[in-house]
Amino acid sequence: MNTVDWIGFVGVFQILLAYVLNIFGKLEKKDITFILLNLIGASLACLASVLMKYLPFIILEGVWALVSLIALFNYRKAK
Repeated sequence: MNTVDWIGFVGVFQILLAYVLNIFGKLEKKDITFILLNLIGASLACLASVLMKYLPFIILEGVWALVSLIALFNYRKAK
């Protein structure tokens, strides 16, 4: 495995961890941990996709990161 693979694996792991913890009731979608896991995970997965030049996942992960960033701003506004 190379560096790009590791970046992608770490990003995908964070997204999946947020999902699993949410499904099992350990994290709510409005928790800062959930938001940050998704934001950082999607950003890393998007970076790996950019480095691999794989457009479908650049779009997917880029939108995922953008939505998570909006959720972060909304979280900060609510506090």
